[in-house]
Amino acid sequence: MKIKKGFVLRDICGENIIVAEGKENIDFTKIISMNESAALLWEGVKNKEFDAETLKELLCEEYDIDDATAENDAKALLDSWIKAGIVE
Repeated sequence: MKIKKGFVLRDICGENIIVAEGKENIDFTKIISMNESAALLWEGVKNKEFDAETLKELLCEEYDIDDATAENDAKALLDSWIKAGIVE
């Protein structure tokens, strides 16, 4: 899996927001906001192939978190990214 071309993370007024660049990605019906952890993971997998395991490993490296919690959080985040259409 990888981040879909045309989606970038921007800091807008102190908020981590996914912005669609290019007219083929413009959809003003939803705004994708990310918390600090999600933004860290986004930056960690930018321009790379990744899966839930990759996200889990990044969470474990950055935070004092057990594997099971990191795995659940990584899967939930990846599912939300898939539903939002920002990864492929």
